[in-house]
Amino acid sequence: MGNSQTGALLRVSEFYSDGAWIEGRAVDQLNEVARWPGMSAVAGFPDLHPGRYGPVGAAFLADRIYPQLIGPDIGCGMALFRLNLPRRKLKLDKAARRMGILEESSDMAARALGGTAAERLGPSGLGTLGGGNHFCEVQEVHDVADETRAASLGLSKGDLCLLVHTGSRGHGAGVFTGIEASWKQGFATGSAAGQEYLALHGAAQDWARINRAEIARRAAEALRCDVQMICDAPHNHLEIRPDGWLHRKGAAAPDAGLAPLAGSRESLSYLLTVPDGSAGALGSVSHGAGRRYDRAAMHGRIRRVKSELEAMRQTRFGGRVICEDRDLLIEEAGSAYKDAAAVLADLTGFGLASELVSLAPLLTYKTSGGRG
Repeated sequence: MGNSQTGALLRVSEFYSDGAWIEGRAVDQLNEVARWPGMSAVAGFPDLHPGRYGPVGAAFLADRIYPQLIGPDIGCGMALFRLNLPRRKLKLDKAARRMGILEESSDMAARALGGTAAERLGPSGLGTLGGGNHFCEVQEVHDVADETRAASLGLSKGDLCLLVHTGSRGHGAGVFTGIEASWKQGFATGSAAGQEYLALHGAAQDWARINRAEIARRAAEALRCDVQMICDAPHNHLEIRPDGWLHRKGAAAPDAGLAPLAGSRESLSYLLTVPDGSAGALGSVSHGAGRRYDRAAMHGRIRRVKSELEAMRQTRFGGRVICEDRDLLIEEAGSAYKDAAAVLADLTGFGLASELVSLAPLLTYKTSGGRG
């Protein structure tokens, strides 16, 4: 059980050790949100870091709907896929050129919206990543911690996987900014504003899920192989529970007991096994390493010289980073993020998750330019 601070109607659980890199401002935000009207439980995870309206890497339970705790990228999440491509056949330079297909939408991707709630949002941007911390990464299974479970998923050491991190692109942002003036105290469940938000939230969440699947399909097409989903774990979304509305902001909802934990492009990522854990964790787990330094700070830590920029396009695993946006390359450098292994250690220590396999980055696709 995490450390808890209790009040008459509130429980705040902190699932990180004293040695975790947690900014004081993030903890302040966690406690501030805990005082919002109708809030009944708050959980913070070891990837906790400051956000605009509240901390990222946390889950919140309330008797009303707070759109600001979901933010503009509704439905953002990470999906892990298995590729049936032998490692020896992956030629990184050729694959890097072919992955440019992810920059453009396709008619086939648009057809995937048919008959879903996401259809009302339209196909613009579908099948593309966008900017920020979103990525599509070819990974190699580096080590296997649970051979029996891994084998049941068709995974063994040396196999190739694809990790896709993206969301609803501008669609979720349009939903959020369209209601921005009215959500300060939250929406009551039965209110007209609350019902409209729920409908749009559901559409954006479906759109984001379809988007991850379409990106994986198109990446596999570029790599000349087949792809099979292992899990899809959203981490920016709203969920109804018997005891209230669960808001996840950078906190993953496990898919069939599995969740990816993304590292940086200079560190391992992990596939986690997530048991039914502490009630204080609100059915959630960390989604990644979490930022150590914000974007502005990174520009003061890395020089904009050709040699350093080129060095950031290679990884210590012998992999490649495709990112032609120099600002984004700096802002998303490996040093911007916490140690994913330390996040995993805290999750394991609190009984929230355990390592299934570790994954090394081989080809990280960000964007060929721009931040759409």
